[in-house]
Amino acid sequence: MALLNESQNAYYGGSGEDYGSYQFTSLTNIINAFEVVYVGEGKLISKASRSEIAFHAQRALQELSFDTLKSVKSQEIEVPSSLQMVLPQDYVNYVKITRMDADGIERILYPARHTSNPTAISQDADGTYQTDGTDLTLQAESDTWTNYKNLSPNEVDDDSYDTELFDLLLGQRYGISPEHAQVNGSFYIDENAGKIHFSSINAGGTVILKYISDGLGTEAEMRVHKFAEEAMYKHIAYAIASAQANIPEYVIQRFRKEKIASTRKAKLRLSNIKIEEIAQVLRGSSKHIKH
Repeated sequence: MALLNESQNAYYGGSGEDYGSYQFTSLTNIINAFEVVYVGEGKLISKASRSEIAFHAQRALQELSFDTLKSVKSQEIEVPSSLQMVLPQDYVNYVKITRMDADGIERILYPARHTSNPTAISQDADGTYQTDGTDLTLQAESDTWTNYKNLSPNEVDDDSYDTELFDLLLGQRYGISPEHAQVNGSFYIDENAGKIHFSSINAGGTVILKYISDGLGTEAEMRVHKFAEEAMYKHIAYAIASAQANIPEYVIQRFRKEKIASTRKAKLRLSNIKIEEIAQVLRGSSKHIKH
């Protein structure tokens, strides 16, 4: 039975919601197929409930989303006067944060590793902690965050770059921190508050957050690329087998090896390496750069 269930006219003339969807299969189809093929009398997994299969399928999708599947999502916002961005609902970790310039080119922002947004406790003049009778009284925002967002960026002196005047500036950039030797600004993530804080130079600018999701945010997102479908089955099989008492250890180790092999194969297939593109990049590496 064919897998395409709509005509070309319906697909190309549609709203666009289904474009490119053929490369994926739903998590429900994965669960149904595993229940039919891997579970039953005379098979290595003689018995497993559907709820058990569904649980391990979701865990497999989470694990594969971190480093195998194409699970990177993005959000673009204009930085408000508060210099803060709320983390997405399905945020797990960030890939990178960039600032868009006037030409639409993304300039990477680096984290400010030496600052934070600590909980600020209100104090009396003598340093005594203030309370409301039961709990400590907290300030609206910490002095650390206030000073960070009010910091004015240093002006960039064109004479400090590698121009014909470089010989006159010998030693002036000794010990510079490369991650902050740029004018794109910085950020830090307050995990407890669920917000990203930006430096003042980014106020009013456009920033792009690229982050990793675990693939379980919505029903529409719970789908698997067909190149990783076999890896999903092996993940589920190994998880179920390792949790049962009546399966021999050599069978469990067989499932483990198959899981590792199928994951490696899925990662290679999804890496999308094109030899022509690699060759073009390497051509640029052979250029002689004058200092």
